[in-house]
Amino acid sequence: MTSSTSYMAKEADLATRKWWVIDLAKTDLTLGRLSTKLAKVLMGKHKPTFTPHIDTGDFVIVLNVDKVKVSGNKRESMEWQYFTLYPSGQRVLKFSDLIKRDPGRILRFAVKRMLPRTKLGRAQINKLKAYKGTEHKHSAQKPEPLDLSKI
Repeated sequence: MTSSTSYMAKEADLATRKWWVIDLAKTDLTLGRLSTKLAKVLMGKHKPTFTPHIDTGDFVIVLNVDKVKVSGNKRESMEWQYFTLYPSGQRVLKFSDLIKRDPGRILRFAVKRMLPRTKLGRAQINKLKAYKGTEHKHSAQKPEPLDLSKI
């Protein structure tokens, strides 16, 4: 008789995490479509060993983040709001300002909101590495190109 229980990965069962690299200059995905695919890889949902309460995801390096695509009028109208916890501490970051100053933060904002709002989600977002140009400092990890059409 076979067991009807699902496979649950354990920390000891996990193999080494893979490193993937994505060049945004070569993709035609918009920010939202790209973020959903990156969130799946960071969570590990693209693997058959996915377990919701264990971090089974891989590392992702995103190059040319300043070439991220958005549709419509979002380059001028999209904003992010946060509070500094001081009186009158509301701050608003505009897409047009942020793309010049820190384009990796835009991608991080989008992906972070698609991950779990727990300790696990905070650990998963730290596996996302975003760089403005084509150079990165993770060549020792031997990252492989990721085909986003298969995810």
